[in-house]
Amino acid sequence: MDHHDHSSDITGGRSPRRTAVRAVTAGAVVLAAAAGGAYAAGLGPFGRDAGPDPAAVRQARAFLADWAAGRLPSAAGRTTSPGPAQRVLDSFTAGLDISGPKLTAESAAEAEDGTVTVPFTARMPVEGLGTWTYESKLPLREQSDGNWKVDWKLSVVHPRLSDTEKFRLEREETEPPEVTDREGTALSGAQFPSLGPVMGRLGGGGGGTGPRGAIHLVDRSTGKVERTEARFGARTVREEGPVRTTLDAGWQAAAEKALAAHADGKNAALVALRIDDGEILAVANSPSSGFNRALSGTYAPGSTWKIVTSSALLLKDAVAPDDVVDCPKYLTVGKRFQNVELSEHPGATFRKDFTESCNTAFISLRDRLDDGELGEVARTYFGVGQEWHVGAPSYDGSVPVPKDETEKAASMIGQGRVQANPLIMASVTATAVSGTFHQPSLTEGNEDTTRTTPLPRGVVAQLRAMLRATVTDGTARVLSGLPGEIGAKTGTAEVSDDQANNGWLVAHRGNVAVACVVEEGVTGGGSAGPVVRGLLAAVPADSE
Repeated sequence: MDHHDHSSDITGGRSPRRTAVRAVTAGAVVLAAAAGGAYAAGLGPFGRDAGPDPAAVRQARAFLADWAAGRLPSAAGRTTSPGPAQRVLDSFTAGLDISGPKLTAESAAEAEDGTVTVPFTARMPVEGLGTWTYESKLPLREQSDGNWKVDWKLSVVHPRLSDTEKFRLEREETEPPEVTDREGTALSGAQFPSLGPVMGRLGGGGGGTGPRGAIHLVDRSTGKVERTEARFGARTVREEGPVRTTLDAGWQAAAEKALAAHADGKNAALVALRIDDGEILAVANSPSSGFNRALSGTYAPGSTWKIVTSSALLLKDAVAPDDVVDCPKYLTVGKRFQNVELSEHPGATFRKDFTESCNTAFISLRDRLDDGELGEVARTYFGVGQEWHVGAPSYDGSVPVPKDETEKAASMIGQGRVQANPLIMASVTATAVSGTFHQPSLTEGNEDTTRTTPLPRGVVAQLRAMLRATVTDGTARVLSGLPGEIGAKTGTAEVSDDQANNGWLVAHRGNVAVACVVEEGVTGGGSAGPVVRGLLAAVPADSE
């Protein structure tokens, strides 16, 4: 077993490795925008605060957004010591192999001396190991010119980072297990490169061992370990023989080919799973090395989330598909929301609002749901936010209770603080069209602690009809003409003001549900659409 370590050295003139520093939009602070529309600057997860100066909160938000997106010179420029700040931020992320951090600000507080403190939660994906989560605070001071700056100190990055102590990453390299698909066909990283982030981390019923490592706090002078901040990977003993997965070699090959041909080199991920039992047929990531976006990514799901929102509305008879729900260009709820390309559909039915992905119509129905109802429906019927045991590390979604009306409006269209990934949205699609949640699985025999309630058959029939109409008459026409009866939903999600939208598409055909996200794909139909079409075109409809 080989041991390798990296450290977040922030002293001296050492030029840190930069290979791990990437501008990954998935990890950026989710400032938000409407699926297919704009939920732009000003609110997002930061909400409003009557006390502290809004300019201070904006500066804190901008600092976190720059740091998360890898714009380190810009982030450092928002501090009182740009030079040292840039060196520390650069060394911290590169030295600890962190890429795509997700930094979420909490409510700001103002002290008697006028300084403002913005606490934040840091979720730091350490390449190939897992996510290191901790909390810190941004102190902000008003400068003589009236502008606010982050009062730079090492503890901004992490409360324990100091002149005498730093962090060190130690890896314990392990050989990945031999892996087969559901029929016993060998799956190799050479043949299926985008399985790389998955195969080394198979566990659960398969008994696999994944990479192990730890982040230690060490003395700068002696290198002595003062404490261990995070551990990754379990010390388990794998059974002899290959790990049998639920994957299907044919679907996996088609998924990788579709991403390679249609993702245009962008960060992207795709999951295909069986509707009747949740077994995962394909997991594909682009690029094929590094972060497993498909299972562990944290994204605003955009308008694909309207499947859950529609379920919540239909469950309580708050709306019916033939009800007229007007779709204007704009709707202001604390800020102005709009539809993609400023589209409008006067006198539209709810069915048309769904098929054309009308943000303003969905937002106008927000008062028909209680503040926590969307999250409760997501958890109770779709299993989102419960703990999933997939057989490999996964992020299982989050639908917090909105902080205010603006965030509630955003959550109706899969924005605000709603978080998901292709695994979650493929499962959501499968549940919507079958009525029953099945915990997704990548290996056999995983523990299942989820507890869900089936959707009523009438609601399922309505959802299926709307998903089908989205392909025949709506924004998912990119899938029309393929064999089989396909239903789908597109989505667009804004990440920040200066980055292109993420594109989403979910679909179902036969016994298979698929979800794909393309970072900075601009629109769902235009970016994720060709990927899913390429996948479904490559696999015979009768193979499902």
